Amino acid sequence: MNKDNVNIAFEMLLEEIENIFSSLDSEREKFSKSKDYEKANEIYNKISKLSNYCIKVKELQKEWDELFSSEVVEIQKRKKRKKLKEGLRTPNEKYIIPILESLIELGGKGEMSKVLDKVYEKMRDILNKYDYEYLPSGKIIRWKNTAQWCRFKLTQQGLMSKDSPFGIWEITKEGIEYYNKNK
Repeated sequence: MNKDNVNIAFEMLLEEIENIFSSLDSEREKFSKSKDYEKANEIYNKISKLSNYCIKVKELQKEWDELFSSEVVEIQKRKKRKKLKEGLRTPNEKYIIPILESLIELGGKGEMSKVLDKVYEKMRDILNKYDYEYLPSGKIIRWKNTAQWCRFKLTQQGLMSKDSPFGIWEITKEGIEYYNKNK
């Protein structure tokens, strides 16, 4: 039995849920623009249920990981993963303006993948070889992880919305003001 295959399946499921979420959000926007608020509200309710479903899937994935956590700890002890030394990757602060600017260009909010694509275009000249490496987990490229951590910090500072649906990044009024003062 390969426990990694189950984690890969969880990741694939979460990715497909995010794709469905994006489609539903596009439909909701279409109905909102055409002022068919009843349909838009129906889709919003589906999005809300889908968001709750996604949380359950993540909880199941975490439960799966915990089921084999003692094995994982043993493997980690054997591998002795090395953490990247301080100062080698591009710091979080360098991501702030590109993230906020990308969101403004996307009309105030966007799917995480679209935002990250725009951020990459803005930052590719300053990202270094360490930013392009995968994290020790092998699941995500370092610069994307750093951007996601930066997003988390921006939500804590009120520059991005904490209440956005799963997979959607959204700038706040304070975020726009911050961008305009610091661009």
